[in-house]
Amino acid sequence: MATGRARLLQQHWLGVQALRLPLGGLRAIPGSSGFRFTFRKGPGVQSAAASTPLRKHAPCERHRRRASSHCPVRLDSLPSEILLKILSYLDATTLLCTGCVNRRFYHLANDNFIWIRIYSTAFSPKRCNWRIDPVEKTVASMKALSVEDKEAGYWKKEYIAKRIASVKAALAQVLKLVNPYTGLPAKTKEALRISGLGWVIILKEKNGKEHVMEHADLFINHSSVMAVWYGKNWPCLATLSTLDLCGVTPVLMDWHKPPTKNGPRWPSLIAKYSLSNLTDSTLVGCDRFVRIFHLNPGLLVGLWKRAEELAFVMANLHFHHLVEKSTLGSAAFPYELPPHIPLLDDSPEYGLHGYQLHVDLHSSGTFYLCSTFRNLFTKQGYIENGYVKLIVIHFQNSTEHLPLIGKVGLSWRTDVFDGCIKSCSVMDVTLLDEYGKPFWCFSSPVCMRSSPNPSDGPYFVGPTYCVDYEDSTGTVHVELVWIEETEEYFIVSLVLYLSIAKINHWFGTQY
Repeated sequence: MATGRARLLQQHWLGVQALRLPLGGLRAIPGSSGFRFTFRKGPGVQSAAASTPLRKHAPCERHRRRASSHCPVRLDSLPSEILLKILSYLDATTLLCTGCVNRRFYHLANDNFIWIRIYSTAFSPKRCNWRIDPVEKTVASMKALSVEDKEAGYWKKEYIAKRIASVKAALAQVLKLVNPYTGLPAKTKEALRISGLGWVIILKEKNGKEHVMEHADLFINHSSVMAVWYGKNWPCLATLSTLDLCGVTPVLMDWHKPPTKNGPRWPSLIAKYSLSNLTDSTLVGCDRFVRIFHLNPGLLVGLWKRAEELAFVMANLHFHHLVEKSTLGSAAFPYELPPHIPLLDDSPEYGLHGYQLHVDLHSSGTFYLCSTFRNLFTKQGYIENGYVKLIVIHFQNSTEHLPLIGKVGLSWRTDVFDGCIKSCSVMDVTLLDEYGKPFWCFSSPVCMRSSPNPSDGPYFVGPTYCVDYEDSTGTVHVELVWIEETEEYFIVSLVLYLSIAKINHWFGTQY
């Protein structure tokens, strides 16, 4: 049985708890060893001693809750000492993002004490034995990592510069190995993984507004990369003026983690395209849903037939200097290749000889042709209209004719539809000179056109088609025949026309 003093203590405890409990109050239930208390669901309260404090303090409690909900504590209102303590627990990437909030956080995120800890953790010297360094060496190393005599942000710059230098050194080591068949770096896929390289397109409106889109699909082929963009949030085509293709790499790449799209990244402009050039002259092909247009170099733009709005964008990037173009430029200017040093042509009177050609025809990971041609040559007398004719496959030699595997077509897809545009594909060409150096490289969409039977060659049973590509370096001309019995295309002629200006610039000759 509870004493009178115990009852007073219980009533006092009820008054204190009424400030924190629901308005239903408490209910006292007698027991063998005193009272136990439970929440009351009814509108009243069992004890008068508990109901009086509840009515007295309930308005104050509601006012306190309302005031706290409208007055949150802002992180920016904290003292700098506390903020520096919080920032010291962040990693380098998050710290860089924090410095972009405002001016105060920029200066706080530049604190040398924070960055010297990150720097020393990432680039701590590795000991090769158990011998303890002398005291003089330890003191010298501590002086090198000084903080007070450095300007704000010094160790941040040192850390970023050393991280970028380590990635560049690793890339240079990976890209050294050359594929003997293509003359291109053999480990481009590994280089893309190490650098965290990706590609974006920047759609610019006429009023200056920009839309940045990440690639939705990525196909890595034998000698090129195909990046595809599609989605439901395309801006209106009539408001757009240009499209910028950029490579993006993380400023601080962690090889053990996949690259994040929210961290700081370095853009490198690859090419700039005008969207006003989507005319019939750049039309490549169509199906029942879309029409596709080719913008040089290597860009495909798909438009919906009905709405004349963007459906997808496809960029074809050749491996030759791809990593340099995608990482070493800036947001406004593309990377400029180092000046070419002319190679010595020891026998210019014999024309071109010892050349090697690698050709791929593909679409979204499906290959229709993958061939290498060696020991190509041409005589000096094969110069016509400023071009040198280099014959790869002859009409008359049927043993050189090659079939295309499968049904040729350019596959595309979006969030809503997918399809295939017949007779279109992507052509990758890599031409190596007599020294094995890439002389002409491109990756571009092409389309087969109907053509008459050649007058200077044999007669072929079946319709004939041609594929043409042209840029400042030269022209590719391909003749094909459709064989109805086997339902396949055969390449019966392949000719390259190389610009004399390019050859003279490459070898320092005067053809």
